[in-house]
Amino acid sequence: MSKRTFGAIAGLAAAGLLLAACGGSGGDAASSSAAPSSSAAPESSSAEPAPAPVAAKVGVILPDAASSARWETADRPFLEQAFQAAGVEYDIQNANGDKAKFATIADQMLASGINVLMLVNLDSPSAAAVIAKADAQGVPTIDYDRLTLGGGAQYYVSFDNVAVGTKIGEGLVTCMQANGSDSGPVALLNGSPTDNNATLFKEGYEKVITDAGYTIAADQSVPDWDNTKAGTIFEQMYTEVGGDLIGVASANDGLGGAVISVLERNGVAGEIPVTGQDATDEGLQRVLLGTQCMTVYKAIKAEADAAAALAVALAKGEIPTADGLATGTVVDTETGAEVKSVLLVPVSIFPDNVKDVIADGFTTYDRVCTTEELKKKCEEFGVTP
Repeated sequence: MSKRTFGAIAGLAAAGLLLAACGGSGGDAASSSAAPSSSAAPESSSAEPAPAPVAAKVGVILPDAASSARWETADRPFLEQAFQAAGVEYDIQNANGDKAKFATIADQMLASGINVLMLVNLDSPSAAAVIAKADAQGVPTIDYDRLTLGGGAQYYVSFDNVAVGTKIGEGLVTCMQANGSDSGPVALLNGSPTDNNATLFKEGYEKVITDAGYTIAADQSVPDWDNTKAGTIFEQMYTEVGGDLIGVASANDGLGGAVISVLERNGVAGEIPVTGQDATDEGLQRVLLGTQCMTVYKAIKAEADAAAALAVALAKGEIPTADGLATGTVVDTETGAEVKSVLLVPVSIFPDNVKDVIADGFTTYDRVCTTEELKKKCEEFGVTP
């Protein structure tokens, strides 16, 4: 699959969306940069003064740096690039898994005069309180990547998360069947119970696995997507089933890595297929080495560009433009409300298409092919510098 194909799969010409929302304005802008000035009016005694540019400042709250590397290594730089290209001010901060800090950051951003707030929640109740404060000040909100149930954000930008889970389930079934296992016990290691995405992922992979005739022998969620807790939880699961597993559906690469560490200690890493998500460097390395069955690639640049285009339009007061950027709706299962949404499409990654993730610019050869063993695997599967 080529880089061009990934762009088509993502379902959005993200750069085009950004230009549509921002009028294609350029120029370098730091996190405190101002929007570019409009052109001066022609000299004339009767000419009206040019209107002042609309102030546009976007606040973004990321959730942590521990549950997945993506928030700091992918989302932050891609969002920064998009805001700089649009010439708007922005403030991107990370709550580092702390709900009190999340609320404090939001208060500071609202006090600083942001025009729109984009957030990735730590859980729905704490984020809903932040969204309510923004609403009270007339600041529109965007749920980024995770929907805040009961929160009432005006927009939601993410991937089709049931489809992400379906890709995980399909990948695991493919790997189990390749091992000659058409039935047998499977473990589910799910994401945080407070993350609606984790619920949607599980909905996708559990259905695929059970529909294919496999049984669920163990099923646990990992609080806060904590990888250390994941290792402890899976070790208990593995002991309880006596090691009798033919596959593990792990909801992301971090959890998958925790599972594989336990399997390595028991001498069976690579024998029991394990899934992941996020196409992290570590996840891609394990896929190449054969200890992880597959991962799911989400073109985060397309997600970040789509969210930035939406945020810029809202910050400039361009509500019709913002509405036009939404590609559909999702239903808030707590309130029944339909939320205007942009949903992108995920891609399954096995050893033979790891090269496509690198070709797409998501990571680099040097970050993935770091050892002699990995360099040999990279050469085998067509991953080149």
